[in-house]
Amino acid sequence: MRKLFPESVPLSSPRWWVVAALLAFFALVPVYAAWFDEGFYLTLFSRVMVMAIAAISLNLLIGYTGLVSFGHALYLMVGAYAAGIASFHGITNGWLQLAIAIGAGLVISFVTGLIVLRTSGMAFIMITLAFAQMFFYLGISLKQYGGDDGLRMDARSALAPFDMSSNMTLYYVVFVILLAALYLSWRLVHSRFGYVLRGIRGNERRMKAIGFSTTRYKLAIYMIAATITSVAGFLLANLTSYVSPSYGAWTASGDLIVMVVLGGMGTVMGPLVGALSLLLVEEWLASLTQHWMAPLGLAIVLIVLTARRGIYGSFHAWTRRREQASTTEAGQ
Repeated sequence: MRKLFPESVPLSSPRWWVVAALLAFFALVPVYAAWFDEGFYLTLFSRVMVMAIAAISLNLLIGYTGLVSFGHALYLMVGAYAAGIASFHGITNGWLQLAIAIGAGLVISFVTGLIVLRTSGMAFIMITLAFAQMFFYLGISLKQYGGDDGLRMDARSALAPFDMSSNMTLYYVVFVILLAALYLSWRLVHSRFGYVLRGIRGNERRMKAIGFSTTRYKLAIYMIAATITSVAGFLLANLTSYVSPSYGAWTASGDLIVMVVLGGMGTVMGPLVGALSLLLVEEWLASLTQHWMAPLGLAIVLIVLTARRGIYGSFHAWTRRREQASTTEAGQ
């Protein structure tokens, strides 16, 4: 737990307790589901964690590097199709499917990254969207793999020694990967590499002037984020036993951006809080009315207006102010 925050954060900080409570909640969901025979919650919170993994990777771009990608769901689609197409051709080994997903994500992000990172601002947003739409329509054109109807997987990946056919096993596999994504995110943003990324976000011209090859750093984090999202896509395909071009649609990328902003950009736990909040509110509103999108949009607007840094981001800023004030008082 201590590795989720910088070493300077005191153990008495409320942030420790919020992180501990949140992760304990996810760890105990299967216990509740088994006790009350509510298998639906395993599926719901597995989906929350999968989308949180993708949002964590997008936060590395938006929150720490200042790269607003509106086509990040492309790699969710890449990871899902890597599993689905491999399964279609009789490759059921989950580790091989995962390797294909990671490899495909790395190659595509490297090639597209060399192009999109030549731009910035609105041009970067539009080119990432354009690439995502290209792959979206490519998925629709693959009639052998279902086209726009998608492709159903006959069975989940054989990820030995884990029995992925069990919803509970799949849940804990996703949970462990979520923890790994959070830890990797923390390690990256609190390393020298991460501080260079923050410098690029603040003033890229100055970073170039002092000798940093900013394009290499941006390409590296772009590929890392794409790889993490490809893994999330692999998990999503196994969760739903289905792959579809809609995984890479611009609306899916928009959802990921909302999760990052809603939870708190530039914080390690923000994307997880954002994914949890968005998907739970969406599920609750959908159970009340078929016109749930309108109240959901209103709820998001109200949250953003009242908590400009996002839900967890505002809490994070408040606790830091308290800690700084206490340190100042202690030194007087």
